[in-house]
Amino acid sequence: MINAVLVIDKPAGFTSHDVVNRIRRITGEKSVGHLGTLDPMATGVLPLVLGRFTRLAQFFKDSSKVYEGEIRFGFATDTYDAEGEPVGAVVSIQPTLEEVRCQLPAGRILQTPPAYSAKKINGVAAYKLARQDKPVEMKAVEVEVHRFEIQSIFGDRARFVAEVSAGTYIRSLAHDLGQSLGCGAHLSELRRTRAGEFELSQAITLDKFAYLPPIEISSGSSVWVHPRSILRELPCVTGSSEVISYLGNGRTVNLPEFSDAPLVKVFSSQTNLFAIVQRIAGTLFRPKVVIG
Repeated sequence: MINAVLVIDKPAGFTSHDVVNRIRRITGEKSVGHLGTLDPMATGVLPLVLGRFTRLAQFFKDSSKVYEGEIRFGFATDTYDAEGEPVGAVVSIQPTLEEVRCQLPAGRILQTPPAYSAKKINGVAAYKLARQDKPVEMKAVEVEVHRFEIQSIFGDRARFVAEVSAGTYIRSLAHDLGQSLGCGAHLSELRRTRAGEFELSQAITLDKFAYLPPIEISSGSSVWVHPRSILRELPCVTGSSEVISYLGNGRTVNLPEFSDAPLVKVFSSQTNLFAIVQRIAGTLFRPKVVIG
């Protein structure tokens, strides 16, 4: 079994699930999950958890994301991106930098996800209903735009950088910006450069990973994120044999040096993350997740 975190630089044309399946085939590890969907058109940071590290996914679900990309003005599409069909009139427009910047959202906003998305409606993914031409009523949800900067405009296209909360659709930001300007717009290019604590500098392409020697994949290759670097905001400690034994049996342990920490990473060796423990009172901790 491979217990690890891997950051893939997702290529365009692959769904996040496609990447998961590819990594399963390459590694032989059946338990593989991703930490935040990327649309097929998008590229960039796609963190994956393998083996028992899939139990850590709960700690990453609220992580913010950073993107760079391009918005095209002049017409909207049904998917809110370049893969969709044009909706409404197509107009020729070259907005100014100031016009666009005046309409940019900031802070907490209500956002309606695209109909072509993985959001569930009565247990069914919205995009499946949309493809069957069935009515799709998406409810607005609150998201947070930490940063949305237009870097440049050339003709009918604008380059941007955005940092947003988990669950924010950049496609919707582009679509809504076009609505605000009265000209229509859609997302024409997107690359994720950071997902929570994982950055593009840590990522490897699928092709490069596929050509790694099997021994390098199975022996704790440098392509895996070092376990001590995962959940870097949490303090860590190497537990004694007694502490490890207690946690393995679901018992509480005393960690006197962490009286102010709500969560602590406990290692059984330099590289083996054994458990995440939660403080219940004073310096008493109980296992929240045991990896073993």
